[in-house]
Amino acid sequence: MMTEEIRKKAEELGKLLKESEEVKAAEAAKSVYDNDETVKQAIFEYNTQNAVLAQEFKKDEKDEAFMESVKTRIGELYNEITNNPAYIAYVQAEERIGDLMKEVNDELNFQITGERPSSSCTGNCSSCGGCH
Repeated sequence: MMTEEIRKKAEELGKLLKESEEVKAAEAAKSVYDNDETVKQAIFEYNTQNAVLAQEFKKDEKDEAFMESVKTRIGELYNEITNNPAYIAYVQAEERIGDLMKEVNDELNFQITGERPSSSCTGNCSSCGGCH
């Protein structure tokens, strides 16, 4: 069970993380992404096309040509969304937060166990950031 002291330290760590450049960059990238009208429009159409396709799948007699054209359009929209600079920046910023959180978790585990994760150790001390 979490003690009050641990909760306070976790709160302090959370506040420090929130003020990190990684989190600030991700918040800014998310804002740009969320407010990009091109992305909004593409996501709306993507969701609509998926709903249309789902309805067509439910029919006893499916229009295969129509379904293929809808699938093609869904693929085009997916590429439009995932190749949008705002989307790319947002995903990259979220990945940096993930990397930061992994580093924090690795450090916490090290403090508890005294061992660094084996995946970060190459066995060659010249490439090491230090484990002692």
